[in-house]
Amino acid sequence: MAEMTLLQAINAALFEQMRKDKSVVVFGEDAGFEGGVFRVTKGLQQEFGVDRVFDTPISEAGIIGAAIGMAINGLKPVVEFQFEGFMFNGFNQIAVHLGRMRNRSRGKYSVPLVLRMPWGGGIRALEHHSEAVESFIAHIPSIKIVIPATPYDAKGLMTAAIQDPDPVVFFEPKKIYRAFKQEVPETEYIVPIGKARVVQEGSDITVVAWGSMVREVQTAIKQLENDNISVELIDLRTIVPMDTETIVNSVKKTGRILVVHEAVRTLGFATEIITRVVENAFLSLEAPPTRLTGFDIAVPLPRGEHHQMVEPKRIAHEIKTLVDYKV
Repeated sequence: MAEMTLLQAINAALFEQMRKDKSVVVFGEDAGFEGGVFRVTKGLQQEFGVDRVFDTPISEAGIIGAAIGMAINGLKPVVEFQFEGFMFNGFNQIAVHLGRMRNRSRGKYSVPLVLRMPWGGGIRALEHHSEAVESFIAHIPSIKIVIPATPYDAKGLMTAAIQDPDPVVFFEPKKIYRAFKQEVPETEYIVPIGKARVVQEGSDITVVAWGSMVREVQTAIKQLENDNISVELIDLRTIVPMDTETIVNSVKKTGRILVVHEAVRTLGFATEIITRVVENAFLSLEAPPTRLTGFDIAVPLPRGEHHQMVEPKRIAHEIKTLVDYKV
């Protein structure tokens, strides 16, 4: 075991899989020589050479288009976009080709590709460097979406993503890239895509979060220690496929649900989660299913970014309100 940050855990998974499988290639803007904007791919080019780890022109559409072609023809590309907001420059390739190729070819071609990108706010960057854009991808069938919240999960989920026969979009919460360390096995292991993690069990309310918001909820729970509120916290881990069963079973036990995410409110993924809870656990609800999210605005400029972020104080208040709710 080694103590790693989330960033180091992803880097370790890339090293491990590239040593194991020569068909894995890594590329993107500055992903080669510089090791990426945040240095997630640091050291890869030095070990594996420029044929397997290389820089690309500033063209997201070209990057993902080339990666799709490589994947169809036997390689396993791990592609880096510098920031999540730059995804839109390559969105045509993602929506029109990436998720459709297996169906379009009637199973003849698969696209074993991982599209990585820093995700979310919290580091006082500009708007296109700070967005939570998971709902855009979730609306495209056949693309898996992963958002880890811990170093352990980051390595295991990246390993699973690289070995998956179909495309995976891997969002990396930049706010917690280096925020804390955790013991991570130095040997290969897999965290299954599509299985949520029950961070802690509770009986009064279910709180669902993912990415950097998991730590914010944990901080909020500590603020409620004197209120005798038993919180069941679920780290969703993967947006698609979503672990509906774990969430529904939890709500049937607690009778309440709060979904916390930093993406904007309207059509944020909380909407889908709450809909599935209403469809499958309506008679168990003792309070209105509730979402606590970012506001329906563009991410503010750096000095005002904290107003958009969901903070522990707001989360703690919402948990207490729902637990105290009376019909």
